[in-house]
Amino acid sequence: MIIYNITVNIDDSVHDEWLEWIKTEHIPQVLGTGKFEKATFSQVLVEEDMGGKTYSIQFRSYSREALDAYYKEDADRFSQEGLKKFADKMLTFKTELQIVDEYNVKFK
Repeated sequence: MIIYNITVNIDDSVHDEWLEWIKTEHIPQVLGTGKFEKATFSQVLVEEDMGGKTYSIQFRSYSREALDAYYKEDADRFSQEGLKKFADKMLTFKTELQIVDEYNVKFK
């Protein structure tokens, strides 16, 4: 499984509008492509020199092929929507994470 991670720094002047958009439109629409099994939305707990607030959205893909299909069929459209709405008030970077192993605490 591969995690498609988007880290976003959003300017305080559009924060509330962006937060509503990301939670009610963007994440559900990306999940609606059928290429991811779930998303996790987190706030990054650092104080940025540039100001604003930073978030991470992690989409768990079903497979490498599903993520590649997302890049080919959907990614540009979703990126353009965000840029059109928030332009220079939003800074993003994307990474891919390969899950090596997962561990759970087992209680006795």
